[in-house]
Amino acid sequence: MKTTLNLNDALLTQAKTLAAQQRTSLTRLIEEGLQLRLRERDAPVKAVRIPVHRGKGGLAPGLDGLSNKAMLEAADRDA
Repeated sequence: MKTTLNLNDALLTQAKTLAAQQRTSLTRLIEEGLQLRLRERDAPVKAVRIPVHRGKGGLAPGLDGLSNKAMLEAADRDA
């Protein structure tokens, strides 16, 4: 199928250069790019496990964990 695309001149120049370096056609390069984007869009989303620290003893003595100010001040002291 033939179609017409309006591409940014700089992007087109970069694409032609890359196609020449890879010894492929501009059409093939564009097809591969579209296939990658479509595959990426259709790929299942993987769940990410976030590590949880299960430390013992709680906060340092005298530290108010409900106070942002106290937490920031304590972090500054440890730095």
